[in-house]
Amino acid sequence: MQKSGGRARNLLLCFDAFGTLFKPQPSIFEQYGDVARKLGLSGFSDDDVAKSFKQAFKHECKVHPNYGKASGIKAATWWTSIIRNTFKPLLPPSQSLPEDLAPQLLHRFSSKEGYVLFPDVLPFLEELRKARLRHVRSEDVQTVVGIITNSDDRVPGILESLGLKVDQLRFGQDVSAGQAGGEVDIDFVVMSYDVGFEKPHRRMFDAATETLRNLLAVRSAAHAGIDSWDVVYVGDELEKDVLAAEDAGWSAALLDREGRYSDQTKFGPTTVTLDATVKRSVLVVKDLEDLRKTTWFAKVG
Repeated sequence: MQKSGGRARNLLLCFDAFGTLFKPQPSIFEQYGDVARKLGLSGFSDDDVAKSFKQAFKHECKVHPNYGKASGIKAATWWTSIIRNTFKPLLPPSQSLPEDLAPQLLHRFSSKEGYVLFPDVLPFLEELRKARLRHVRSEDVQTVVGIITNSDDRVPGILESLGLKVDQLRFGQDVSAGQAGGEVDIDFVVMSYDVGFEKPHRRMFDAATETLRNLLAVRSAAHAGIDSWDVVYVGDELEKDVLAAEDAGWSAALLDREGRYSDQTKFGPTTVTLDATVKRSVLVVKDLEDLRKTTWFAKVG
């Protein structure tokens, strides 16, 4: 396996999900507040919901890490606890929570009802899918697209509801049912809930290359040598996504849509300061269109 820049012919391109491909719209806290009010709750602002949610989320992550996986708790139960602990402090002791509050919020944030794709995602992946199909037919350079995300098991369904074509292959599953390369936008999804670790742990990235290796063994002996593959990760968080990927031996790009780390008019390597003494140079892109300017995509065409 190689980072980009070598003589590798093939490309494994993986993305973070939340904040990189899609986002809540409106904000999580506005949606929580809206659903709660429609069910008869009142006396709190969206800012109150935000503060309470952050506290509840932090507590649940500490007590039951990785969406409850470490404690043997189902993700739905884990989120139900957060929902209850978000609203209980905002209500009088005598007022109970509506029974339908957690189910409605769980349903909303399992589909496009709670999220929206960034506008560059569909055009980018549709064009990439067309290029992949051409290469599959010509047995040319191959590209596999994956997701590596700290998440429970809802991500594939969310992406599908937002209009992406997602293979059902997840880390740890039998790959024999995987579709032929190029017929989907996303070939596989690696979620922390399945892996048992969360980014920035390198096990998340190793899980992706392990899934690729298994996938290639089924798909095509001609491209099965994983050492002939570049591995690239794109995410919106500096430490959990980009620096973690690089530390795991990947190439990486920081998707900086809001210009937090660089001037949005510029594209290319940017020096970021981690603390008073440590600096790293990372590749910053302002959108997915910028990815087309990288050497990784010269082979995709």
